[in-house]
Formats: sequence, structure tokens, C-alpha cells
Amino acid sequence: MGEHEPDGGRKVAEAAKGASGRKSGKTASAGAGGAGSAKKTASARKAAAAKKAAPAKKAAAAKKAPGRTAAAKKTNGKTTAAKKTTAKKTTTKKAAPISKARPPKKVTIAPPKATVALGEAAPARTVAPEPPKGESRTALVRRARRINRELAEVFPYAHPELDFENPFQLLVATVLSAQTTDLRVNQTTPALFAKYPTPEDLAAANPEEVEEILRPTGFFRAKTKSVMGLSKALVEEFGGQVPGRLDDLVKLPGVGRKTAFVVLGNAFGHPGITVDTHFQRLVRRWRWTEETDPDKIEAAVGALFPKSDWTDLSHHVIWHGRRICHARKPACGACPIAPLCPAYGEGETDPEKAKKLLKYEKGGFPGQRLKPPQAYLEAGGKPAPPLGATG
Repeated sequence: MGEHEPDGGRKVAEAAKGASGRKSGKTASAGAGGAGSAKKTASARKAAAAKKAAPAKKAAAAKKAPGRTAAAKKTNGKTTAAKKTTAKKTTTKKAAPISKARPPKKVTIAPPKATVALGEAAPARTVAPEPPKGESRTALVRRARRINRELAEVFPYAHPELDFENPFQLLVATVLSAQTTDLRVNQTTPALFAKYPTPEDLAAANPEEVEEILRPTGFFRAKTKSVMGLSKALVEEFGGQVPGRLDDLVKLPGVGRKTAFVVLGNAFGHPGITVDTHFQRLVRRWRWTEETDPDKIEAAVGALFPKSDWTDLSHHVIWHGRRICHARKPACGACPIAPLCPAYGEGETDPEKAKKLLKYEKGGFPGQRLKPPQAYLEAGGKPAPPLGATG
């Protein structure tokens, strides 16, 4: 028994040590675990502190840089305002009603100066006339100029059909031609100019004697007053000479634009358009213009031709109106410009019947002048008989 006790006691002691060692290990591991959790708690606290400190740092940074924050706010504000404006514009465009196009206004062709009183001597403006329906402006100009060229071939000897030897005689004869024929004037003026050859002579004449000479022309009292009045004005204002300016001529008694252009074109060589009754009738038939006022006709037709053509154009149109294109019954069947005339058919279209309507040299009759130009005689024209003659 005695010998076995030490061995047992040793085992008990070793077991006790082992138990205590395990307890110590657990205690040590437990201590180590507590230390780790303590570390984790410290880290969590630091992170929380950092989160709390972040807003404060941002606020401090904002205080240090206020300009940047304001600029950012302004930029954001502008962007928002721009978006709102764009949205409003888009809404307005969509909501705006569609307006109907207004019809174009009619343009008045007649120039303002065309209605100026003759006494003011304002020259008529050349304006573009309205072409006929379906005819362009260019086509109208070409047709008008072709008509003039055709008439120049038909009447190469066209001339003023009043007898005169100087500007004074042409001026008086033109004033007397109102409301009568050139033939009647040419039959009357020889006696007048034989007795009163100068403005001084006519201005100092006895009115009753002048009236008796001018009786065959009609309206002889008014015409006597006009020719004596213009003669007196020539003596007092122009030294007895006929002026070569439009402004001066229209100031004379009984002288209008028509008379002035006859004198300027045929006595002085200055281009002008003579708008008499024949001219007015034909340019409307040809649809060169629809105007009825002589001044407006002058302006409209003048715009179709070069100024250098105006005087001869007047002769061609007037001659055609007297010989072929009559007022009541035009000789359409014998008209050389029938293909160019929009009014073809208003008169006689049968060629044989139309030939019987021709007047003056085209119809074998005497012309208007007692002393016509040689070219007219060579072309077959016949001089008019003197006053009182027959045949």
C-alpha cells in the first residue's frame, strides 16, 4: 500500500496541473478576445467621429470659398431659367394661330406728276404701263416697237401735215388745228401769214380782221384771242422769238403740251410725243396703255420707246390713224400691222371692202398739205387744194 501512494498522488497532481493549465489557457484566450473587441470598438468610434467632422469641414470650406458657391448657384439658376424660357417658347409656337396671307395691293401706274396743271410745265414721267392680260412687259415692248418699225416702212415719208416755214408759223398753225383738220388750217394760214408775217405784226393786228380770216377753222374768236395773245407774249417776253424750251412754250396763251411737242420736235429737233385724238385712239386699240388722260398716255407710251424715236413715232401713229385705222370703221382687211393688233376685227376685214375705206394717198386722195415735202410727192402723194378750190 505504502509503495503505491506516491504514484497515485503524482497522477492526481498532474491531473490538477492539467486542469489548471486548461483554465489558464481559456482565461488567456478570453483575455486575448477581449483585447480584440476593444480594438474594434475603438475603430468604430473613430469612424463615427470622422463622419461627424465631415460636415463641419465642408461648412468651413464653403465659408472659405463663398464666390464659388454663389457662382454655382447662379449657373444653376440660369440653366433653370433657360429651360423654362425654351419651354415657354415651344408652348407659344404651338399655340400661335396660323395667319392668312394678305392679298397683294394693286399698284397704280399713273405717275403723280402726270396730273400737274399744264401751266406749271412739269414734264410727264415715263412710267411702265400695264401690259395686256397674258402679255409680259418684255413682250409688250417688243410688240410696240415692231409696230413702229412696220409703220415706218409703210409711211417712210411721214411728216407733220401742217404747212410752215419757221417756228412761229408752226406754233400758230398748231394752235389753230384744234377742233378742225390740218387741211382746213393749211388752207387758211396763207392769208394770215401774208398779212401778219411776224409776232409783232399779229400782236398789233385788229382782232376783227383776224377773226374774219380765221372763221373757216371754227371757234375763230377764241383762236384769234390765243394767237394774238401768244404773239404779244413772244414780243414782250422772248424778243419776238419762239422759245425752244417746254417750260417756256406752255406759258404762252393757248399752248399746251401737245402743241409744245409739235413745235419742239418739228421746228427744233427736240424729241416729243404728240398725243392727239388719233394717237389716243390707236395706242388704246393696240393695248399699249389703258389711260385716257393725254399726259398719262404720253408718259406710258414714252416708256416703251427710246426718246430718240418719240417724234417719228408720233408721225407714224397719226398717219396710220388718219389713213387706215379710222375711228368709226377701221380698214382691218387692208392694215399692214393686222397680225400685231389685239383689236383686229373691229372694222372691215374683207380686203376688197377695206381698200375702199383708205384715205389720202393710200386711197388715191390728196393729202393735208398744200406744199408737202418732196419725198411725199415722189412716193405718190398728192398736195391738197387751196381754200375754195374743187377737185
